[in-house]
Amino acid sequence: MKPLRSLLLAATATGALLSAAPAFAQNVVTVNTVQIFGTVDPAKINDYTEYMAGVNMYEALTTLDGDGAIQPLLAESWEVSDDTLTWTFTLKEGALFQDGTPVEAKDVVWSIERLMAINEGPSYLFSPILSEGAVTEIDSRTVQIVLDDIYTPFLTTTPILFIVNADLALENATDADPWAQDYLANNSAGAGAFMLDSWNRGASMTMKRFADYHLGWDDQAIDEVRFVVTNEEATVKALAQAGELSLSSDGQAQETYAAIGALDDYRIVEYPTATNFYFKLNNQRPPTDDLDIRRALALATDYDTIREFLLPGEPLAGPMPPVFADAFPDDVLPPEFDLDAARALVEGSSYGGQGPIDIEMMYVAGLAFEEEIALLQKSILDTIGFNTILKPEPWNRMTELAGNVETTPHMTQVFYGATYPSPDSYFFNQFHSSAAGTWQSMDWLLDDDVDAMIDEARATVDVDAQNAIYADLQRKLVDEQVAVFVLTQRSQQAQHNCLDGFTWVPMQSFEFNFHTMKWICD
Repeated sequence: MKPLRSLLLAATATGALLSAAPAFAQNVVTVNTVQIFGTVDPAKINDYTEYMAGVNMYEALTTLDGDGAIQPLLAESWEVSDDTLTWTFTLKEGALFQDGTPVEAKDVVWSIERLMAINEGPSYLFSPILSEGAVTEIDSRTVQIVLDDIYTPFLTTTPILFIVNADLALENATDADPWAQDYLANNSAGAGAFMLDSWNRGASMTMKRFADYHLGWDDQAIDEVRFVVTNEEATVKALAQAGELSLSSDGQAQETYAAIGALDDYRIVEYPTATNFYFKLNNQRPPTDDLDIRRALALATDYDTIREFLLPGEPLAGPMPPVFADAFPDDVLPPEFDLDAARALVEGSSYGGQGPIDIEMMYVAGLAFEEEIALLQKSILDTIGFNTILKPEPWNRMTELAGNVETTPHMTQVFYGATYPSPDSYFFNQFHSSAAGTWQSMDWLLDDDVDAMIDEARATVDVDAQNAIYADLQRKLVDEQVAVFVLTQRSQQAQHNCLDGFTWVPMQSFEFNFHTMKWICD
């Protein structure tokens, strides 16, 4: 899910960095991403790089640790009513926005109202449970949120409710733009550890630390983060060879990791994740509207070759990995590669016997491993009755196509990890009808029974009963083969030996919180 930059742009970005002042003076780190930053507006962010920017520039009421436990952030404490509908948050004293003004309850109210009014980004998580006027200021340090319905995962979603400096935003609002969308598209107005310094869209972004950040700094803290947007493997290797690269993306080719890992100053870090790699199947468009075709596509996937040679990972039995063990059904097994069974399903399907069946497979242009996976799939599928049409596209174009069921391809390679630490994140975001029309939900399931099960789980307070619903959901989605469940990613990153403190967090991009990292070399 990470788009292509031209070699010329990548080489230009690399040259600019290599000619800069000493690489790590003032604790400057350089990070490559293989996907553009589409927006820095906290009401609109929804993917890997956008959350990477959000978690550094903005703060929420809460955050979470490496074990997935919710921790205080702007809120020092909270209480919930016996019926779980009324949540009262007490803000900590001393937290400042990046212009030096205090974070107050009115900012929380305005930020949530803004999110709901703009109706983008993560708003779909809250629109079913928050009516107008649901968030109120009790006093300058106390915010009350009243839910319309019981929503048991609510607290786990609060780390993505990023708080905006309301006064600063309103100073830059207009009658035509009352929510200051133009301003917040180009500026950071949060209480985060880092401030947006410069942004060359599609090529680079620089953040500098906010000296008065409420969690403080020490002498080894990161002063500046420079992002270079490129998926040119030669550029990433050149950055490392020059000693410039501090942290690579997790989307590089295996050969690139091997080359960087052989350098004296670098290590390759590998760690398990809760991020899955799917072939999203459009359940509404022919021929993937046919269950036999969807099952055939799953049986015709060479999982071992992909996991062992193209993209490291662990077997995946369904939409959710076993990270939430109590909600995971042990009787659902990982899929198998069985070409004879796949061929028989194609021939017996409603589209069989009519010549080769056109099937589109979309993937991110320029990502070497996704292209290799697409070519592998084509080499297999074309032997069992398909005419596989490969569609490499930039990531921003893929997200546009995902907005309409008719333009969403039959198959799309997509990474998806939990955007909040709850099983609900795997089911609601991807498969509930109200969440359709995003890159996360390119399956276009639109199933009333699945919607009802998700809604029931969200409203179930008894944890055992809730987990039983999630287990049944996994069984149903696997039985309907709503997607091809390829693997759970085992991430790899090149890290400079002087970078310390990187900790994986089970929430999208929250591990890229650079306040938690240090530069330990002089």
